[in-house]
Amino acid sequence: MRPVGVIDIGSNSVRLVIYEGLARSLTVLFNEKVLSGLGKGLAQTNRLDGQAVESALAALRRFALIASQAGVEQLYPIATAAAREAQNGAEFIAAAEAVLGRQIIILSGADEARGAANGVLAGFYRPDGIVGDLGGGSLELIDVTPDGLGEGITTPLGGLRLRDLSGGDLNKAQSIADSHVSASALAGKGEGRAFFAVGGTWRNLAKLHMEQQNYPLHVMHAYELPAAGLDGFLDAVIKSDPEKLPGIAAVSKSRRALLAYGAVALRSVLRFVKPQKIVMSALGVREGFLYDQLPQDEQAKDPLLESSWELAMLRSRSPDHARELIDWSRRSFEALGIDETPEEERLRVAACLLADIGWRAHPDYRGKQALSIIAHAAMPAVDHRGRAFLGLTNFYRHEGSLEQQHIPELERLVDERLLKRAQILASLFRVTYLLTASMPGILDQFKWAQDPRGGFTLAMPAHLADLIGERPEGRLQQFARIVDKTLRMEAR
Repeated sequence: MRPVGVIDIGSNSVRLVIYEGLARSLTVLFNEKVLSGLGKGLAQTNRLDGQAVESALAALRRFALIASQAGVEQLYPIATAAAREAQNGAEFIAAAEAVLGRQIIILSGADEARGAANGVLAGFYRPDGIVGDLGGGSLELIDVTPDGLGEGITTPLGGLRLRDLSGGDLNKAQSIADSHVSASALAGKGEGRAFFAVGGTWRNLAKLHMEQQNYPLHVMHAYELPAAGLDGFLDAVIKSDPEKLPGIAAVSKSRRALLAYGAVALRSVLRFVKPQKIVMSALGVREGFLYDQLPQDEQAKDPLLESSWELAMLRSRSPDHARELIDWSRRSFEALGIDETPEEERLRVAACLLADIGWRAHPDYRGKQALSIIAHAAMPAVDHRGRAFLGLTNFYRHEGSLEQQHIPELERLVDERLLKRAQILASLFRVTYLLTASMPGILDQFKWAQDPRGGFTLAMPAHLADLIGERPEGRLQQFARIVDKTLRMEAR
């Protein structure tokens, strides 16, 4: 797998992202942006600012060299609203192409919307809602469902453009935003659904919200803001001096000036698209562009399971054993009557793949380190509730104790049912690893049998009888208490 790169020439920033390779679950090797502000003043002059052009070209020269040093063979430069619409846009693109030594793909507004929607498809599992990509020059909106994409639309509501059109008057900016969003074909289409928010300004708004809520998981992707009650937060951002907002230190200084305009655009979305919740997406046009390059069979794969498998390959003692855990846990759940929803099954599979990634850490810290790796990994297609489940399952698997005082802060992100499943699965893992030493080829010889004396017996062939001992028996009884069953272990 060779590195691939995307250079995104936007209205506010110019960014290079290099990925490990073209895959269903993308891994970032390098990511850098320069806030050149190509779209600044465009609404008044219809031209790209000369200083902004020089900044962008300097960034492109640096990015071309970085990409070459990283061994990037496929480098995709894309340009959006400012370069597309400016009177001198073609002149800038020609200069940029000379710097990069390759053709720049100029995306239309519909292309941007489709790219953002593909980014959401790349980053979520069967998403259903409205995607909004807020850049410096425009806001693209598009309907996305597991069955396909709607028609994308573009509006002149990017942060820089909205500030210029309103002359810095936030009341006027709200009127402009309201007029465009209310008249769009997607007005009212978000009812009961998610609004997937893409773009740096909205991500920084979410950072601020996360800080003010004292939220325990500082991962932006899939962070959710309920629509109900969000008006007060947005109103404070719009009306307050950004430097005096609680938690503003979480937002970089270069991003603070446009926060209020991002809040204005989001308030229009809440008013007229009427989503049930806002879901932040860290993946957008760049990732969507690469997703579109994948064959359909790759696109159809579950990105959470793909990324979990990659971590298993990198960190587990035996990835094959991790795969065997999937079938073993399924057979155990079925035998013991532990039901699960399709989403719980999906999370169980991911937990099995991740079960042994902490083994290289010091024994006293394996649980905490594995929890941290999983909770903060760049894993797509899992919400924060699911992240917490996966991290806690691994934490309990190493720590053993399920006492309340030992539960990390992430526990508050999961409901009682999912927390119980984390404990059940972790307890099963604790029995399993003492019997297999994380080596493949053993688990398929185990089976659960209903015991005429009551309960169930974990049965294994006679030649594995010496695996039974005091410690495995002790862990089996811990598992028995968790599942509220009578359990035994026998060789037959």
